[in-house]
Amino acid sequence: MVLDGDIKAQLAQYMELMEGDVHIQVSAGSDPVSQDMLGLMDEIVAMSSRIRVEKAELSRTPSFSVNRPGEDTGIVFAGIPLGHEFTSFVLALLQVSGRAPKVDPSVIELIQGIKGQYNFETFVSLSCHNCPDVVQALNVMSVLNPGISHTMIDGAAFKDEAEQRGVMAVPSVYLNGEAFGGGRMSIEEILAKIVEAPSADEFNSKEPFDVLVVGGGPAGASSAIYAARKGIRTGIVAERFGGQIMDTVGIENFISTKYTEGPKLAASLEEHVKEYNVDIMKLQRAVRLEKKDYVEVELENGAVLRSKTVILSTGARWRNVGVPGEAEFKNKGVAYCPHCDGPLFAGKDVAVIGGGNSGVEAAIDLAGIVKHVTVLEFNDGLKADSVLQQRLHSLPNVTVITNVATKEFTGTDKLDGITFTDRVSGEERHIELQGVFVQIGLVPNTEWLGDAVERNRMGEIIVDARGATTLPGVFAAGDCTNSPFKQIIISMGSGATASLGAFDYLIRN
Repeated sequence: MVLDGDIKAQLAQYMELMEGDVHIQVSAGSDPVSQDMLGLMDEIVAMSSRIRVEKAELSRTPSFSVNRPGEDTGIVFAGIPLGHEFTSFVLALLQVSGRAPKVDPSVIELIQGIKGQYNFETFVSLSCHNCPDVVQALNVMSVLNPGISHTMIDGAAFKDEAEQRGVMAVPSVYLNGEAFGGGRMSIEEILAKIVEAPSADEFNSKEPFDVLVVGGGPAGASSAIYAARKGIRTGIVAERFGGQIMDTVGIENFISTKYTEGPKLAASLEEHVKEYNVDIMKLQRAVRLEKKDYVEVELENGAVLRSKTVILSTGARWRNVGVPGEAEFKNKGVAYCPHCDGPLFAGKDVAVIGGGNSGVEAAIDLAGIVKHVTVLEFNDGLKADSVLQQRLHSLPNVTVITNVATKEFTGTDKLDGITFTDRVSGEERHIELQGVFVQIGLVPNTEWLGDAVERNRMGEIIVDARGATTLPGVFAAGDCTNSPFKQIIISMGSGATASLGAFDYLIRN
């Protein structure tokens, strides 16, 4: 049995939503993965009369395609889509059966208008929480446009192919055999790479806003909702909705919700914002802020948005080590997400840079997958919670080295090691590795502001109790500010505070 009882019960409920028949073609051999795949198909067929399974010869074995009767939709799963990819499989069944995907009509129209042949392949790991977004987006595109096909490839099941292509981070997407992109991508981000982007004129022609929110994370979503509920003209401009929580796996401290995951919470935030009259402008990066008659926000495409007030909620990003080789070997051995990329380093030697909670948690997770983990910490001791340190020191394949400064990531086509200096003796050492996971905290996304608002030495925007910055009419919220604690629930609260502060400013001015 491949599926446990709880999953089968959930799947049975979803299958009741199927609107038409689905034909699955399976290419299987005698290997264990193929046998498990055939077992999965037997369980699926037994659960719905709408599904028919037949054997076929596909380009990869083991794999299976999900099709409409007599029609190739181009959706293929190479490997068994369990773990985080189980939802991708369920959605493929529903959408191929005729159930409409939950995508904006404008996006559907854009996909259906794409001309040409686009054959996508995505390498994933089943423990990757970023991968399903990419897989599901490309599957939707395949359902809506006959010129688009997509194959999900489990890197663990097709390890030789992944290594041959040099895949060292997931998701890794290929288009017509050439590297297309990596990391989490929304359907809008994928489309932006293959269709013409909106012109600056579309943004320049917008009427001034009462409140313009820059950033689409928890703070930005909260700000937009609170502003829109006041009945004032509200806009939100962001590179991607959800912000940093899109890279967060488990969330257990969001009050009233025992457990959720970052992408799920991000989707809920966007859905909530869409309930209100908010002008949402995604895939747009702000590059300049200036106070004139209105507060002006210039975008990377040259467009200028105007607003009576602005709320900055641009969040933060993973901090880089900033030494030679880091940029060159990013996704070629240098990684930032152990949950996503850890399985690609099975049986190999890796290092984790950072001895805080994130670094120690990463080392503990990796120790169950890789051959050996070396933890490198700049200070003279680990900063993680004691319970995590106890767990770390109990593991036989972990070495902790403190008081070291990373000097260089080394390699040719891919990472082969790391050089560091002992901060006490001055001795330089080099260890051979196949992977390094960087876990050294966050840096605020505020460089683009320059001197427009006051920031502290860490780059964080300084705000008062109402979320106001030093520039009248400009407010800020969330991880980009000098708030001492970087938590989702605190960001949401500060977003509400900044929005109410902006509304109060509008009333008084």
